[in-house]
Amino acid sequence: MRKRFPFILMFLVAVSLTSCDVIHKILNTDLEEEDYSLGELYVDEYVKEVPFTPTPSSEAKAAGNVNALGIERAPGDNEQLYDAIKAWIGTPYKYGGTTKEGVDCSAFVGHIYRQVFGKNLHRVANDMQQDCQLITRSELKEGDLVFFINSKGKVSHVGIYLKDDIFAHSSTSRGVIISRLTDSYWSKHFYKGGRVK
Repeated sequence: MRKRFPFILMFLVAVSLTSCDVIHKILNTDLEEEDYSLGELYVDEYVKEVPFTPTPSSEAKAAGNVNALGIERAPGDNEQLYDAIKAWIGTPYKYGGTTKEGVDCSAFVGHIYRQVFGKNLHRVANDMQQDCQLITRSELKEGDLVFFINSKGKVSHVGIYLKDDIFAHSSTSRGVIISRLTDSYWSKHFYKGGRVK
């Protein structure tokens, strides 16, 4: 029995180390593949842009007809949407971030959708397409999602359409801001709108 004990002990140690090593490799491979695929979907060029600054008319200002974002109100505007976005304006961009310490584009959109519309969306911009009926730019309405592709042709960025060709999003260079779809970068990389089902 004593002669077998070291052999059995060595065998058990070898099996446990091998098992741990195999499990570690499998987990690392899965995580690396997941990180890679998430990274590929989030990858976007660094967009240095000037945020859109609303310029409501003096009449609208005098009448108090300006919403939380400084945009002129129109009948039927969703004030709750504008208020929710206003609370995030200026939050810095952070890849993978989900809080007001730092947020990426899809987490920002997800927070707004849960708060304003009571809907849970997929976590990644590319996957959010599954939550939507895809629409053209001319069909966009307040609250629709706007999807953008990166230089590899993959959906890598998402925002929330407001009106008059403006949308809210978490920009890589400026954090949560309002931008125009007519800006050269966004116009060139616009893919589709999405109306959440």
